[in-house]
Amino acid sequence: MKVAIASGKGGTGKTTIATSLSHLAANLNHRTVYADCDVEEPNGHLFLKPDIRDTRSAGVLVPVVNEDACIHCGLCGDVCLYNAIVTLGGRVLVYPDLCHNCGGCALLCPVGVICETSHEIGTIDRGKSGTLQYIAGRLNVGQISCTPLIRAVKQDIPKADLVIIDAPPGTACPLIETLHDCDLALLVTEPTPFGLHDLKRAVQVARTLDLPVAVIINRADIGNGDVRDYCASESIRIIAEIPNDRRVAEAYSQAKLITSAIDEYTPLFTGMLADIIEYGKCTN
Repeated sequence: MKVAIASGKGGTGKTTIATSLSHLAANLNHRTVYADCDVEEPNGHLFLKPDIRDTRSAGVLVPVVNEDACIHCGLCGDVCLYNAIVTLGGRVLVYPDLCHNCGGCALLCPVGVICETSHEIGTIDRGKSGTLQYIAGRLNVGQISCTPLIRAVKQDIPKADLVIIDAPPGTACPLIETLHDCDLALLVTEPTPFGLHDLKRAVQVARTLDLPVAVIINRADIGNGDVRDYCASESIRIIAEIPNDRRVAEAYSQAKLITSAIDEYTPLFTGMLADIIEYGKCTN
């Protein structure tokens, strides 16, 4: 079962919940993987403190032109929507950071002088935190698109009973790539007008992908009841409500797992985990 823990914006407590759930599941003898797909700002390692056993480079294919055989027809530049390859003054210029790796230029070159080579966009770490398997991507500074790295992380996820994927915030392409092929989108939100606005957008993305949705309300005793009313009207199950607790913020600031720092939260997260697994079985 693959569960993507996501939110319409950052700062909702997504990573705090994802790491605590993953750690708890592993301690309850579920074969569990924590996958950090928030590749622009991965921070799950701060809480799980994994022993990294393998780091590999992740890359994408970008064009390389044999200038000596090129006829400078300009067709490669015409087909590229992102101006990653252009013909200027008898030369072909390639901009790897603009390339979206479609391979169209190599495919359509009339004289076959364009081949593709790997261009590093980031790294993938694999390791363990106790019995919990850990995998995370880290995008290189300056890279424009993170979706290829997210795709590479997901392809490297080892087999397990439960995979908890820490998704990037927002509702753009990185979230869509993360949600693809998951079994459940678990959306973390806050009971405020801003939280409701972002929740609606995230729900729309998940439903467009025909993905079951459940909600966790964090800082549940602030704001108003609009999020609960919305979930009721949309038949979205709220599987947990976490109070606005200063101790949770203190644990976060010290990079501690909630279930390790505050004993009374263990039953809450245990019930949350059981509901997630049962919800996944019902929706499948």
